[in-house]
Amino acid sequence: MLMKIAKDPMRLFDDIWSGNQMAPSPAFKVDISEDEHAFYLDAELPGIAKEKIALNIEDDVLTIKAERSQDEEQKKKDYHRIERSFGSVSRGFNIGELIDQEHIAAAFDNGVLHVTLPKAQPVKKTKEISIN
Repeated sequence: MLMKIAKDPMRLFDDIWSGNQMAPSPAFKVDISEDEHAFYLDAELPGIAKEKIALNIEDDVLTIKAERSQDEEQKKKDYHRIERSFGSVSRGFNIGELIDQEHIAAAFDNGVLHVTLPKAQPVKKTKEISIN
């Protein structure tokens, strides 16, 4: 079960596993940047078909899941060394309430998943109350 990180804007995009000292190194590398309109997340997923990538949001956590499979023909070879990994990889990131979740867009090009996360309009949380 995933735990939602506090809604601290300084923790935006924290990897949900980063606090776990027992967690291995990330399954894949990401770059996260921003401009005045949106945040941009670029995830390196070489050797993975677009159809094998899933992008989901649940409780303000953006999850990228992918599966790299080995061809049946390749499994029959006698290998001297195998350094590439196969199987499922997944990372989750806290996106908080600063993202307009209805307008998130994603594209996949040359082994890189590009996710655009538009910034939400700030919600006014103050109100003047008249006294009768």
